[in-house]
Amino acid sequence: MLTVSNYHYVRNNFVTPYPSIFGVTPTFLKNQLVALKNTGTFITPQELLENHEEVIQSSKHYILITFDDGLKEQYVNAKPILDALGIKALFFVNSLNFIEKEVTLVHKIHLLRSQISTTAFFGILKTFDTEGKTQLSNKEKQQAVEHYNYDDEETALLKFTLNFKLSLQEQHSLIQAIFDTHFDSHQVVNDLYMTEEHLIQLAKEGMLGNHTHSHVPLGYLDRHEIMKEFVTSKNYLEELTHKEIPYVSYPYGSQEACASPVEEIAKSTGHQLGFTMERSINTGNEHPLLLKRFDCNDLPLGKNQKAFEHAHRLIY
Repeated sequence: MLTVSNYHYVRNNFVTPYPSIFGVTPTFLKNQLVALKNTGTFITPQELLENHEEVIQSSKHYILITFDDGLKEQYVNAKPILDALGIKALFFVNSLNFIEKEVTLVHKIHLLRSQISTTAFFGILKTFDTEGKTQLSNKEKQQAVEHYNYDDEETALLKFTLNFKLSLQEQHSLIQAIFDTHFDSHQVVNDLYMTEEHLIQLAKEGMLGNHTHSHVPLGYLDRHEIMKEFVTSKNYLEELTHKEIPYVSYPYGSQEACASPVEEIAKSTGHQLGFTMERSINTGNEHPLLLKRFDCNDLPLGKNQKAFEHAHRLIY
C-alpha cells in the first residue's frame, strides 16, 4: 500500500495581517517525516514509477512525499531536510511562472487575502458581481466547507466562490486589478518561485513533476484547454532539463478538478503517474494516473491526523 503526503508552503513563520497563507515550518516537516518513517518505508519516485502495481498492492506500507507549486522555499527550506534524511520527493511545478514570468492566480489570491480581510474581500466581490452569479447554493456551501476543511466557514465560502463560481477570465480580471495595487508582480515571481537551476537539479535527481501550465481546475476546461495545460508545461520542463517528466499533479485535485477526460488526456500526453487530492491510502484499486494523496495535516502530527489513523484502521 502507498501513502502520499503533500506539502505547499514551508517557511519559518506565517505571520501576516490576515491569516491566509498556511503551511509547515521546517521543524514540523522534519518531525513529521521522522514520524512517517516509523509507520513505513519511503519510496523514490523512480521506484514507484517502475513498480507501482506491486507497491500499491503490497501489504508493506510505502510512503511518497510530494510538494506542489514549485515554491522557492520548498527547495531552500525543505530539500536540505529531505537530503539529510535520504528521502527523494516529487516537486510539481507550473510553467506559467517561468515562461510568462507571471504569478499564479492562486498565489495572487493567497497574497491578497494576507492583506485584505475575508469580509472586505466579499465586499469587493459584491461590487464586482452586479448580477449575483457568485451567490452560493446550500449544496455549494456544503461542498465549500468540505473541500476547504481546514478553514473557517467564511474563508471556505470565499475560496470556493473565487475558484469555482467565477470564470477564469473573471477571476483574472478581478484579482489582477486588486493585485497590482498591492504587489510588484516581478518581485513576487523572483521571491516566490524556484529558479530554472533548481528545476534542472531536481530533474537530475528524478524529483521533478508537472503541475500543468497555469494551475487551473482541469475538469472545468474543454479538451483542447486541458491538452494545452498538460503539454505546455511538460514540454517546457523537458526541454529545460533534458529529462522525461512522467509525473503529474492535478491542481486542486478534487473529483471535479480531475473529472473525465482529465486522466485520459494526461495519459495521451505521456504522463504515467498522476496525483489527486482524494485523501486516502492507495491499496490496489487505484488507476496509476489517479493516485490518492493526503494533505500533510491529515498525517501524524498534523491538525487532522485522525484521517490517516482512520484510513489505516480500515485496512488493518
